Amino acid sequence: MRHRFAAIGTTLLTAFLVVAVPGGPALAASRAPVAAEHGMVVTAQHLATQVGVDVLRQGGNAIDAAVAVGYALAVVYPAAGNLGGGGFMTIQRADGSRTFLDFREKAPLAATRDMFLDTNGNVIKGASTKSFLAVGVPGTVSGLEEARAKYGTKPRADLIAPAIRLAEEGFVLDQGDVDMLGTATEDLGKDPASAKIFLNQGQPYRVGDRLVQQDLAGTLRAIGEQGKDGFYKGAVAAALTGASKAQGGLIVQADLDRYATRELPPIECDYRGYRVISAPPPSSGGVVICEMLNILEGYDLAKLGWGSAQAVHYEIEAMRHAYLDRNSYLGDPDFVKNPVARLTDKAYAEKIRAVIDPQKAGVSAELKPGVPPHEGSNTTHYSIVDGQGNAVSVTYTLNDWFGVRITAPGTGVLLNNEMDDFTAKVGVPNIYGLLQGEANAVAPGKTPLSSMSPTIVTKDGKPVFVTGTPGGSRIITVVLHSILNVIDYGMNVQEAADAPRLHNQWMPDVTNVERFALSPDTRRILEGMGHKFGAAQPANHLAAILIGAPVLGGKPVGAFRYYGANDPRRNTGSAQGY
Repeated sequence: MRHRFAAIGTTLLTAFLVVAVPGGPALAASRAPVAAEHGMVVTAQHLATQVGVDVLRQGGNAIDAAVAVGYALAVVYPAAGNLGGGGFMTIQRADGSRTFLDFREKAPLAATRDMFLDTNGNVIKGASTKSFLAVGVPGTVSGLEEARAKYGTKPRADLIAPAIRLAEEGFVLDQGDVDMLGTATEDLGKDPASAKIFLNQGQPYRVGDRLVQQDLAGTLRAIGEQGKDGFYKGAVAAALTGASKAQGGLIVQADLDRYATRELPPIECDYRGYRVISAPPPSSGGVVICEMLNILEGYDLAKLGWGSAQAVHYEIEAMRHAYLDRNSYLGDPDFVKNPVARLTDKAYAEKIRAVIDPQKAGVSAELKPGVPPHEGSNTTHYSIVDGQGNAVSVTYTLNDWFGVRITAPGTGVLLNNEMDDFTAKVGVPNIYGLLQGEANAVAPGKTPLSSMSPTIVTKDGKPVFVTGTPGGSRIITVVLHSILNVIDYGMNVQEAADAPRLHNQWMPDVTNVERFALSPDTRRILEGMGHKFGAAQPANHLAAILIGAPVLGGKPVGAFRYYGANDPRRNTGSAQGY
């Protein structure tokens, strides 16, 4: 009976949206959001989503579900879900308190400022992406365990059991899973420990095959029994440090012993009556999102209309100025003084608006740090809300798809290539094309600057929107688009996820545009203003939830309070509730 009711509810919701959002600005063919009464989970892999929903259904809170999903994604989404990487978690608790957990990877103690340069001072190709030198000290296990111990309610064994089962018994691969594995087949085949797991007797996996990961099941079981020590000490730690030594890496036991998750206050700002809560340094995400929102708050985007040349112009210019600040000033707060207060000040945004020409594109090369007004991808994301009022936004990563594409033998743990997120050399771009500054230089024990932006939007102290995405430097602009889409342009959560996107990161001086983001007429107008456009970059995967109604400020449909959207750009994820 419950299944029949859910199906009827979805039909009613679809009808409601047609009435409530006539001529909506997003794609007309957007399906209705997934609706639920008690809670919602959206992740990049449908089996992990189900794990999260099961935890909520069994009485766990959103933090419990986030921990279980984190472990499950390490099994079923090996391109980015991980034990060998790191990430961020933004939490809004039912009592209104909020916090941020930083479990980002750190540089090993033996790391040096010029470790990726040759004797002539040139960047060594591949050193920061495809060698063991690229591996930062992993933080995921520390972060998930910290979240569970401080804010969860369920025993570790209950939360990690589904991941152990998926690793031990395996799971049947769908087309999306096979496509993802196929992006790294050649590199994974070069590493014997990876090839043993991610190739099927030397051949690529096919749809319908079962991926079994016995070594990873053993690592998960060790964590289940011993907590953090099951990963950072004992056999797993010995395998990781042994592989590092054998392959010219820098990670030793002392690096694992000293790793600790940081708990920090999130970045917060106000936008048109809503409170935006996002990631602080060592993420650039919250600062840059708030800076862009502050700039855009001075323009009536709703009146200009989604996709209009004038609205797009202002969005690009906000991105251009904010990314200049991101790349110039931000870094690990334990090593540099981040000018957060200045960059998120609405008066600073006013100064930037004053130099934005309404009819002419800016020239990135003419914008420089220290010159007024600027004086002085791959990842995975999941969003979860529960019926108690807790909301969790998590982004974690191996950096590139499958990280460095090396597995620590005997562990099943794919390792990250997060060291590429440091500034190898000022003026030389990383794999995401970012030109970064001295504030993000390599140093022992330092955390590289990130773009990960797990974000929660509240109204009157209650969460109304949870959003986030993978995608390297494009994470920030995708999250920005999702916020603008629901607040300014009145989209429902699925329309906000579906809507075509654009991205500008200051340098290179080009705006990447998804297909259908600009009509031919709009594009010609913007080109006449001096904008330069390039092709879309690889797809992100937005995972978003609206709480209370299908659109902000709307009315709920019956008993449904949670509305989830899975991004259609990748065909592995799902939104599910109960």
